[in-house]
Amino acid sequence: MKEIDFLPEWYKSGRRRQISYRTQYTILGGIFVAMMVWNFITSYSISKAKAQVVQMATKQTQAEKVSAKLAELINEMNTFHKREALVERIDSRINVTGVLAEISYLIDERIVLSKIELISEKFVDRQDKESFRQVAGVVRAVQSDFAARGELPIGDVRFKVLITGVAADASDVAALICKLENSPYFCQVVLSYSRNTYIEARNSGTLRLQKDQSQELSDTRRDNRKFEGNIRVSNFEINCYLANYREQ
Repeated sequence: MKEIDFLPEWYKSGRRRQISYRTQYTILGGIFVAMMVWNFITSYSISKAKAQVVQMATKQTQAEKVSAKLAELINEMNTFHKREALVERIDSRINVTGVLAEISYLIDERIVLSKIELISEKFVDRQDKESFRQVAGVVRAVQSDFAARGELPIGDVRFKVLITGVAADASDVAALICKLENSPYFCQVVLSYSRNTYIEARNSGTLRLQKDQSQELSDTRRDNRKFEGNIRVSNFEINCYLANYREQ
């Protein structure tokens, strides 16, 4: 059985156009909504990016300040390192108080010291020890003109100790040398000289040194001098080194 279509063709065409228009409107509306959503998302992203840029600019300013402060601290640290190296080079590395205390401990009542000197010496090669010796600074309890002697030695130096005094007898000097050799503070102890002399004991209690006349006086005159109050003593000088270094 054949169906008969009574709808005119213009009606069908109009319906198809309406459906097509609705479809296009729906698609265009979806595209518009998508564009609005995309625009909103993009605007939010841009605002967020701008805020991050402002924060980064602030952080960059703070970082520049911190960097400048760090550079200043590094310069100060380098200056301190240079000063530390200079102090390390000129540091004597000795405890003068401890050295004097050790000497005072080793000296007994039969010895009176007149002078103690700490002389700094540069280290030299073994082959040059006999031909070259540079002595630059002397540590004393008096004012010294270092400019007249030259610059103080810096770097690795050793200290020579000169001990000068008067002993009641030559055996006391030998005993002092033994004590210095056994002390951990000193090494290479050498007796520079030791000679007998006489001191005159005055009524006021002061002592006056006289020249050694032992070879010119007879035994009788010596006895007479002793009888008159003169005392025979031994002048000495000992040199040694502080044992605070080790040669390699």
